[in-house]
Amino acid sequence: MKSPVVNIQNFTLKFQHSTVLDELCWHINAGENWLLSGKSGSGKTVLAKAIAQLIPDYGAITTTIGLRSAIHYVANWYQFKDLEGQSNFYYQQRYNKQSVETTNTVGAELRYFGKKHQLDFDEVIPILTALNVNDLLSATLIQLSSGEHKKLQLLKALWLRPKLLILDLPYNGLDSASRKNLNHLLDGVATSGTQLILIANDTEIPSCINRFAKIEHGKIVESDEMQPRKFELLEVDRPLPEFLTVNNWPEPVGHLIKMIDVKVSYGDKIVLEDINWEVKPGEKWALQGPNGSGKSTLLSLICADHPQAFANNFYLFGNKRGSGESIWEIKERIGLISPELHWYFDPSATVWQSIVSGFYDSAGLFCEPGYTKSRQADELIDYFGLMPYKNTLVSQLPLGTQRLALLGRTIIKNPELLILDEPCQGLDTQQIIHFNKLVDELCKNGTTLIYVGHYESQLPTCIEKRIVLENGRIKALENILEMAVQD
Repeated sequence: MKSPVVNIQNFTLKFQHSTVLDELCWHINAGENWLLSGKSGSGKTVLAKAIAQLIPDYGAITTTIGLRSAIHYVANWYQFKDLEGQSNFYYQQRYNKQSVETTNTVGAELRYFGKKHQLDFDEVIPILTALNVNDLLSATLIQLSSGEHKKLQLLKALWLRPKLLILDLPYNGLDSASRKNLNHLLDGVATSGTQLILIANDTEIPSCINRFAKIEHGKIVESDEMQPRKFELLEVDRPLPEFLTVNNWPEPVGHLIKMIDVKVSYGDKIVLEDINWEVKPGEKWALQGPNGSGKSTLLSLICADHPQAFANNFYLFGNKRGSGESIWEIKERIGLISPELHWYFDPSATVWQSIVSGFYDSAGLFCEPGYTKSRQADELIDYFGLMPYKNTLVSQLPLGTQRLALLGRTIIKNPELLILDEPCQGLDTQQIIHFNKLVDELCKNGTTLIYVGHYESQLPTCIEKRIVLENGRIKALENILEMAVQD
C-alpha cells in the first residue's frame, strides 16, 4: 500500500491556553481532492499553513511530495509591497496618484512571478481570460478591489500548478460568474495532476472534489460526500446596548446621498460614468455588481476618500461636496467596514483598541478614551461575545473573529449611515446568519444602510432597494419591496 501524500499524526495546537487542534490525525492519499470546512476559528487555516510548512508542525506532518515548493498555499487575502519594498499602506492611499506611481502593475507583478518560478508567460494568458482580468494588466496593485486581488492570487497559483494546492477561502470577494469560472479552472488543474485542498464553507465547488472533511472540537471528521448542513436560526438573545438604540443625528434632509451624472476616470480609463442615484434617510440599499464594476469607487466617493468627488455634482448629508465641510465631519456620520479597510488596519491593535478606534475613525487607537467611551466599548465587546479576546491582538485571531471585532468598530459610534462592504467575508454560515440579524436589529432605529453582497441569501431582511453596477454604469435601480408585492 502506498504511503499517503500527506500524513498527519497527533497534531496539537493551543491558543491562549485553549486547545484548538487536539491530536488531530488526517491522511491525504494520491488522487484525493478535499473540501475542508468548519466553523470560523476551528483551526482550518493553521492546519493548512502547517501542511504547507509555513508554521511549525512539531514533527506531526510528513509528506511524500518532495520539495517544499511542490506545496503552494494561497492565503485568504493578498498582501503586496510597493516598489521600495514597503507594505505599510493606509486605506485612502489607493486613490493617491503618487502611491499609484510607486506600486507595481499587475503585468509587472506577473512577469516577476513568472521569472522567479521559471514559468512561460504564454501559459498564463488563458487563465487571465478565464478570470476576466486581461484589462487589469496595466492597473497597479494598490488600485485593485478585494475581488480583483483574489483573482490575482488565484491566477498565480493556477499558473504555478504545484503538486498540492491549498486554497484558503478561495471564493471570498468573487462574484457568481467568477466562482463558476474558478471551479472550471480547478477541475482543469486537478485533471493535469495537481491535488487540491479547498478551505471553504461553500456548496458550489469543483466537480473534482471527491473527499470531504470538517474540523469539529479539534478533530478531523471525514466523509465521502458533502454532508447537509444544519444551521440553528439564532435569535438575537440579548438587547442591543442602550447607547445604540438612541440616535442624536441632525434633522433629516431630503437626501443623504445625491449623485448627478457622476463620473470617475483615470486618464483614458473610465471607472464610473453617468451615475444618478439618490439615497434618502432611513433607506436600506443593497449595492451589487460583478468584480470590477465600480462598487468600491462608488463607496469611496461617499466615504470622502476619493479626491474626484470635488469634480462632480455630488451631495452628502444635504451639502454639496466641496462647500466647506471637512473629511472628518463626513466620516463621523458614517460607519464603514470593507475588505480593504481590514487589510490596512493596524496589526498591533487589540480587540478593545480596535473597537474604540471607531469613535475616532482611525486605523488603530492613538489617544486615551474617556470613561463613557470605554464603558460603551466593553458593552459592545460583551454583546458580540468577544470578551475572552478583549486584550488579544486582532491580527492574531481567526479571520472571522477579526471581522467581528471590526464590525464592532463600525457600529460603536451609532452612525447615521452604515456602509457594510462584504462584511461577512471570513465568517462561517452561522455567523453570517447571526450578523445579519444584528444588522436588522441595528437598522430599526432609522439607520440608513448600504450593504454590498453578491448573494441574495446573505443579505439582511431589512434591505428595501437595490442598485446594480456593470462596467461603471448603473444597470438597475430596483425597489425590492415593490417587486415582492408584485410577485
